[in-house]
Amino acid sequence: MAEHESKNRDDIEAPEDITTTKEIEEILPAKERPYDDVFGEVAENGPNYRSVGWLGAMVLMLKTQIGLGVLAIPSIFDTVGLIPGVLLIGIIAGIATWTSYMVGIFKLKHREVYAIDDAGWVMFGRVGREVFGAAFSLYMIFVAGSGILGMSIGFNSVSAHGTCTAVFVAVSAIVGMLFASVRTLSRITWIAWVGLFCIMVAILIVTIAVGIQDRPSSAPQTGAWSSDYKLFAYPSFAQGVSVVSSLIFACSATPAYFSIVAEMREPRYFIRSLVIAQVGSTLIYIVVGIVIYYFCGSYVASPALGSAGRLIQKVSYGIALPGLLATTTIFIHLPSKYIFVRLLRGSRHLSSNSPTHWISWIGCTLTVTLISYLIASGIPFFDSLVSLIGALLGAFLAYIPAGAMWYYDNWSQRANRNWKWSCMACWAVFIIVAGVFITVAGTYGSVISIIDSLQNGGLKPWTCSDNSNMS
Repeated sequence: MAEHESKNRDDIEAPEDITTTKEIEEILPAKERPYDDVFGEVAENGPNYRSVGWLGAMVLMLKTQIGLGVLAIPSIFDTVGLIPGVLLIGIIAGIATWTSYMVGIFKLKHREVYAIDDAGWVMFGRVGREVFGAAFSLYMIFVAGSGILGMSIGFNSVSAHGTCTAVFVAVSAIVGMLFASVRTLSRITWIAWVGLFCIMVAILIVTIAVGIQDRPSSAPQTGAWSSDYKLFAYPSFAQGVSVVSSLIFACSATPAYFSIVAEMREPRYFIRSLVIAQVGSTLIYIVVGIVIYYFCGSYVASPALGSAGRLIQKVSYGIALPGLLATTTIFIHLPSKYIFVRLLRGSRHLSSNSPTHWISWIGCTLTVTLISYLIASGIPFFDSLVSLIGALLGAFLAYIPAGAMWYYDNWSQRANRNWKWSCMACWAVFIIVAGVFITVAGTYGSVISIIDSLQNGGLKPWTCSDNSNMS
């Protein structure tokens, strides 16, 4: 591997916990590297997977978070209250920053890692690979399903329920698959830029509209009215863990970051992209959540774009649809790429334009899209689906592996441990325990929420009914 490494490393910054020259020589990348530990030799006419810059990585991270998650934030404030909502966002976003940081550090130390299943292989062998690989695939596919559901809500809003919702779900799935079939993340980056811009403009329109309107669309339209927002609310246990699960879904795109850093030209810039994306998304969540909930109170809609009346809902969803498409595209692409790489890794077909390459790739995107479509049709409740994803798979993948990765890379230093090592060891244990607790308790709360929605006359699976909360 030495022949692929750059001779000029004077400008390379190593992570703080990498201390020896030998480690730096083995870990850090060259400026130009025709060989990759994951994708192998780059074929002359094949796709160049290692082509994402740090700005592209940043926008991909932002788009994996700001999209579906932000649309559920205001209703979260209604469940727990304004002040606890802000505190919870800050805490969970802080944890997400550390867990995501561990992804970048682990990738630098273990170049052969592509996705979270490879990290599981390094730490736990075949069992770790299969468990983490299956969980990752399900998580990404569930998120893609929620993206398809969000797009169907957008189509219903713009068209005033122009046709059966089941048709809109199918159309959303097909369009998402077409864009997700682009083979490299660098070429999907432009979709993420457009999607991020559109979703931010749509959210800004709704945020301004709820501030200048007399009352939200779902509030009583006659008589005096004032917002019934609460500084503190008192949710049940099931509601509380469901809220935490939704916030984990909104803040912790950590499992996707393995794939993003693997396709970066310079993985050492991953931390820069991460910090900018995490700080930006957290500030947006807090500002949007506070403003919309303050003016709407208990009449806030979920997704939040439906909070400001029929006209604003149509306008905002019309603008937001490219953003929802970008989210769906990314989360269909990532599990498809994971399965594709695992199938063809080590063969010449991975980085070539052979028939085997194309048949395998299209087969992966088609399969992932079909399963995502079934999920979007079978669980038509946006809040409950987001919460279920965050609890059942989000916490498990974002928290438990991060704590385990710290122990794997730092356990050898226990003989010379100091107070810093001991504090980090306790922190890693806390992250693992928190992940286990939220996985169990959050899943319980989400299932209860889905059952309640069905019993209270909510939308049925494969429904033709309008799911857009149109007033």
